[in-house]
Amino acid sequence: MCEANAYIYRDGKEDLYLENVDIMRPEGGKIYLRSLFGEQKIFEGEIKEVSLLNHKIVLQNK
Repeated sequence: MCEANAYIYRDGKEDLYLENVDIMRPEGGKIYLRSLFGEQKIFEGEIKEVSLLNHKIVLQNK
């Protein structure tokens, strides 16, 4: 399985935002995320880092 977990970076730490992210795409200045189980979230911010090896997506507010 190649899903990643998404975290929000704030105040120097990473908080879990969504597990098992299957789809991530930009949509009009926002980031659409959908999990393997169909849970959907839209994050207003930007991508700070993506680590494919560690299956990790880090997002941050603008």
